[in-house]
Amino acid sequence: MAISVQMPALGESVTEGTVTRWLKQEGDTVEQDEPLLEVSTDKVDTEIPSPAAGVLKKIVAQEDDTVEVGGELAVI
Repeated sequence: MAISVQMPALGESVTEGTVTRWLKQEGDTVEQDEPLLEVSTDKVDTEIPSPAAGVLKKIVAQEDDTVEVGGELAVI
C-alpha cells in the first residue's frame, strides 16, 4: 500500500518549505518516525519523519524544491 509523505504545517503562518537535503534514497527501507529529509522555512529548519515503515518508493520533491503545506514529498 502506497503512503504519501506530505509537507506538514510547521507553524501558523508557514505556508511552504524548501527541501534542503534527503537523508534517505529511493529504495531505502525506512522505519516509522525515522527522519527522511530536512526542510527549511522562513522560521525553522527541521527534519520530516516517515509516517510509516516501508520502502521509500519515490522521491517527488527534489532538493531545493519549494513545496506548499500538504504537498507531496515522497511515496512509501
